[in-house]
Amino acid sequence: MTDATADTRYPDLPLPEPQAWKALIALCTGFFMILLDQTIVAVATPDFQEHLDADYNQVVWVTSVYLLMFAVPLLVTGRLGDRFGPKNVYCVGMVIFTLSSLWCGLAGSIEILIAARAVQGLGAALLTPQTMAVINRVFTRSRRGAALGAWGATASLSTLTGPILGGVITEYVGWEWIFFVNVPIGVLSIAAVVAWVPKIRTTTRPIDALSVLLSMTAVFLLVFALQQGEKEHWAWWIWVMVAVAALLFAAFVRQQVVAETAGLDALMPLSLFRIRNFSLGNIGITAMGFTVASIPLPITLFYQQVHGLTPLSAGLMMIPQAATSLILSPLVGQLSDRFSARRFGAFGFATLAVSITAMTLIMSGGVSHYWTILPLIGLGVGNSFVWAPNSASTMRDLAPTQMGVGSGVYNQTRQLGSVIGAAAVGAVMQWRLTATEPASAFGEAILLAAAVILIGTVTSLMSTDSHLVDGGTGAGGGAPTAVRQS
Repeated sequence: MTDATADTRYPDLPLPEPQAWKALIALCTGFFMILLDQTIVAVATPDFQEHLDADYNQVVWVTSVYLLMFAVPLLVTGRLGDRFGPKNVYCVGMVIFTLSSLWCGLAGSIEILIAARAVQGLGAALLTPQTMAVINRVFTRSRRGAALGAWGATASLSTLTGPILGGVITEYVGWEWIFFVNVPIGVLSIAAVVAWVPKIRTTTRPIDALSVLLSMTAVFLLVFALQQGEKEHWAWWIWVMVAVAALLFAAFVRQQVVAETAGLDALMPLSLFRIRNFSLGNIGITAMGFTVASIPLPITLFYQQVHGLTPLSAGLMMIPQAATSLILSPLVGQLSDRFSARRFGAFGFATLAVSITAMTLIMSGGVSHYWTILPLIGLGVGNSFVWAPNSASTMRDLAPTQMGVGSGVYNQTRQLGSVIGAAAVGAVMQWRLTATEPASAFGEAILLAAAVILIGTVTSLMSTDSHLVDGGTGAGGGAPTAVRQS
């Protein structure tokens, strides 16, 4: 067998910068589609509810089942990228997502739409961790901030485009086309990834099957309990599911020690958490997931139910936030390679907390809703100073062979934060609606997110700027280890 260092199927990493940026563009095409799909579906919900004769609970499950199937396998799908190659797993995920999008558009009943959305969530779970894993391998350690800045700008662009495009498509074409639009984008993404993303050497050790079972069962029970808790009035069996999930997670952690001792490929190697920035960054992104998933609903309801805006008009109100983040994210990403990423992150988290608090004061103050534009701009600034610096700081010190599992853990913690945030703020909102008028209830609900996001400020300040200390070399830029030719 040809020596791995001479195998032309596997180019030397990191890539030359022009090739690395082409790979990033290919990956971000799919990443954009995943995020676009979430925002478009929210805008079109009333339309397909009417056409498919769906009740409120069924409509909720159109979104809930997607998030459930997205969240549950993330640890596993990140590891699959290490085992079978992130390029291969990304393409499989994109094929599943694209075909299930076509299925969603052709759905003739709400039950079929829910089933198709479940498959869509699985496709998203397969491809999402591969994006960050590849970015952190193909770019030099000193340029990852700039790359992740572009990655963050892609997220902002989808946030800006989704509500507007969703409103236009729903109003003038039909709700089915919010899913059909994914098909050509998916085909384009697969073609670009095949052409521009390199093959990456994979690990050889088998993944521990018991760890997979424990992980997926624990996450399923936790996410399902949180999604159903409010609807079921937090009945006793919801708390039993949470308790069982906690016990299974404890068993999962123990199994990681057993797997590593036995020479198996642990699903979540505990050695990752001995890397200071990785541990702190995951805490920060959990707080970020909590916040970004929980505040849009109260704000949107404030615009529609308090000020009488249409769904499209409410979506347009979010443009200042998305546009600010779109403009600043690439710049902040580049600067975080040269200056203190931890200080950038701390500033971003603190700005989010201040902006959410200002939003609460405006929402509760009985003034024109146009005043919310100011804190929305602040939210855009905060977002741009968090995504790239926190991601770059978290992943920089990982070895190349740890990128897939590290990306899976990072996305898993973010997604769990999102589910917990949506449930927690939703519960507070329901509680406050019984005690005060709607404007104040919506405003007070998001204060919980302001408190949680401050955790990110602390974790950012506790992290280190390793890329400034060692001049851009280190674990993240070293040669691959424990790899095979395949």
